[in-house]
Amino acid sequence: MAAKRIIVVGAGIVGVSTAVWLQRDGHEVVLVDRAGPAEGASFGNGGVLASASVVPVTTPGLWRKAPRMVLDPDSPLFLRWSYLPRMLPWLARYLSHANDRDVRRTAKALYPIVGDSLADHRALAEGTGAEKWITEADFVYLYRSRRDYLADAYEWKFNREYGFAPVEYEGDALRAYDPAFGDTMGFGAAMPNHGRISDPGQYVKDLAAHVVDRGGQLVTADVTGLIRDGGRVVGVQSSEGPLRGDAVLIATGAWSGPMSSALGLKMPLETERGYHIELWNPSVMPRSPVMMTTGSFVITPMEGRLRLAGIVEFGGLEAGPSRAPFRLQMKQVKAAMPGLTWDRATEWMGHRPTLTDSVPVIGPAPGHPGVFMGFGHQHVGLTGGAKTGRLLAQMIGGKPPNIDMSPYDPGRFRA
Repeated sequence: MAAKRIIVVGAGIVGVSTAVWLQRDGHEVVLVDRAGPAEGASFGNGGVLASASVVPVTTPGLWRKAPRMVLDPDSPLFLRWSYLPRMLPWLARYLSHANDRDVRRTAKALYPIVGDSLADHRALAEGTGAEKWITEADFVYLYRSRRDYLADAYEWKFNREYGFAPVEYEGDALRAYDPAFGDTMGFGAAMPNHGRISDPGQYVKDLAAHVVDRGGQLVTADVTGLIRDGGRVVGVQSSEGPLRGDAVLIATGAWSGPMSSALGLKMPLETERGYHIELWNPSVMPRSPVMMTTGSFVITPMEGRLRLAGIVEFGGLEAGPSRAPFRLQMKQVKAAMPGLTWDRATEWMGHRPTLTDSVPVIGPAPGHPGVFMGFGHQHVGLTGGAKTGRLLAQMIGGKPPNIDMSPYDPGRFRA
């Protein structure tokens, strides 16, 4: 297969992973990003390679629970009410998938791109210098009690179906397993064979630096349009001038909507705003990443700090951070880890790209030869980014992937 020149728009984990695999296949790569590598969700995520995360947020009954959740200050779901009228059409389609049939369809689609994420990231990072950020670890779900754990039986059923059987710890056994947590957390379900990235932003930056070291071009610019030649897209117009090649990948996460619209493709894409707090030089470090089920955020040990990351807020791409999600994270970590101290705390808010069916688009844009799409990974962008990049590189290079790509087809929304 002849070598190609590929314009990759977006230097988050999906775009950078695709660039690494394209280079390994002998192609030339131009990475374009308005802010540089890992300046969006790839910087601020929870850092967990959450292979078991095949169940979407839209579980059965969500449409009944959501109104109560947005009114409860201790709930991990927040809404900017002024944004509600704008997002109602998307929200109606999103909640229509809150049924068992669609959860099973989504889980079946997500598993091939997240189910072996530790191995996928090790393969991606091999020889790049980014390997040092990858650590094998358990992924622990913390509950107040066994009763709360059993109340999540629906989600755990899927974990077991896909081979993720937890090791259960209760009471003193939980504190022996990880003394970082106090008596308020009485039950833990630990899933082995997971992983964590101890500095997600630097991990993606190191991967991007490897692309440049191997001859790739990194352009910091806004993309303003597409370049066509005879009906085929062959590049992009940017604030730094035209960038031409043989194909273009759109991998701009929550900002992929406008470029999709320019192609006449109205993707039902919305941002789930996520929040993190980092506690620097903490007095206690958990042994593994922990999902705080009481607040739906993770506590992940990282280089020199603890990161509390998660929460869902619907409020669009333009508004600044809200204070309530930060307050909830701090309240819950203090309750779970009494006596925890730290030197300083830093805050961040970013944007997860979520499609109404919770399955990313991965593949060629329908009706537009030369354009490929890779976005919409909702809560599993880092987890699935390595495998997604490999699949996209194969498709762009003309090699058929060895999995069924139809669930990720960008054309599924045309109707």
